[in-house]
Amino acid sequence: MRNPISETVQQLQPSGIRRFFDVANTMEDVISLGVGEPDFDTPWHIREEGIYSLEQGRTFYTSNAGLMELKKEIVRYLDRRFHLPYTPEQVLVTVGGSEAIDIALRSMLDPGDEVIIPEPCFVSYLPCVKMAGGVPVPLPLEEKDQFKLTKEKLLSAISDRTKILVLPFPNNPTGAIMTENELRQVAEIIEERDLFVLSDEIYSELSYQGDHVSIASLPGMAERTIVINGFSKSYAMTGWRLGYAAGPEEIIKQMLKVHQYVIMCAPTTSQYAAVEALRYGDEDVARMRESYDERRRFLVKELNDMGIPCFEPMGAFYVFPNISRFGMTSEEFATRLLHQEKVAVVPGSAFGGCGEGYLRISYAYSIDNLKLALGKIQNFIDTLF
Repeated sequence: MRNPISETVQQLQPSGIRRFFDVANTMEDVISLGVGEPDFDTPWHIREEGIYSLEQGRTFYTSNAGLMELKKEIVRYLDRRFHLPYTPEQVLVTVGGSEAIDIALRSMLDPGDEVIIPEPCFVSYLPCVKMAGGVPVPLPLEEKDQFKLTKEKLLSAISDRTKILVLPFPNNPTGAIMTENELRQVAEIIEERDLFVLSDEIYSELSYQGDHVSIASLPGMAERTIVINGFSKSYAMTGWRLGYAAGPEEIIKQMLKVHQYVIMCAPTTSQYAAVEALRYGDEDVARMRESYDERRRFLVKELNDMGIPCFEPMGAFYVFPNISRFGMTSEEFATRLLHQEKVAVVPGSAFGGCGEGYLRISYAYSIDNLKLALGKIQNFIDTLF
């Protein structure tokens, strides 16, 4: 029998995050600090709108591109929060931000086109590039630069085949952000080299150093940028599976074709709930952001105090402490911590080669859970000396 599996897919590595947590899920009483999921419930008024939509029998397909009512709210939201002037025709509602990333790459890449992917980063970018026929070009970022993308690093990675730069800020797993001045330097190179940007801004509302700045808001960049965003992180709506892309209409139209064939439309109930979130959810976002900020500051201080160096992240809800001094790989450290103390964190190597020597720890958990886990981490490192 011939091989029924695509060679491209067969060569993909399983998610380093899921592989690790498949082990953790077989154990009892594990304290998990690994999953990137808010510990808040979706705010009640948003859930209530979803329930109401079901009670009203709104169980039909929406337009492929999404409810017009929702797209208009997304346009208003992006304008008032990030100064991004789009029209509804420039917005596509997707099944989470992950679908938006996938279909953007499939719509923009031809075989052999190169995509620069700053690492450490979200695990989906590299396999999505490969499945779209592109060539991923990992670009290692460094702690000495606070894991920011510098002008010099970007220039070093560009070739004649480069077409897209993935801009993953605020960053998962490092929590790094890019300021407006830093983005301007990147934008200059993007224009000079005639490149496009896939700007993943799913954590845009979780910035602790002033408001998030989108590269698409800079002069000349809107026509070169696809902005990816969604509702999972900001509104604690992970299971509602709703995201969106905004960008040049000519690119959005091609993304819509792929979306039509593989998805049809995003969940109708989720779309009605999302309208409510955008209209009346600002206070919910602010409340959750304030809580994350408290946890962020607490966790960074405690890790540094126990001798695990941790630079201060300014976005998302992760810290990325350096455990290289313990003489173990990140996977070995995380595995031993899991089995000895039943605390689950993610090895930094799951996010690219330059993540080796680090751990990703999520603070999308209560202070009480963080305190309990930190006590166990202290017990673990005490056994190493």
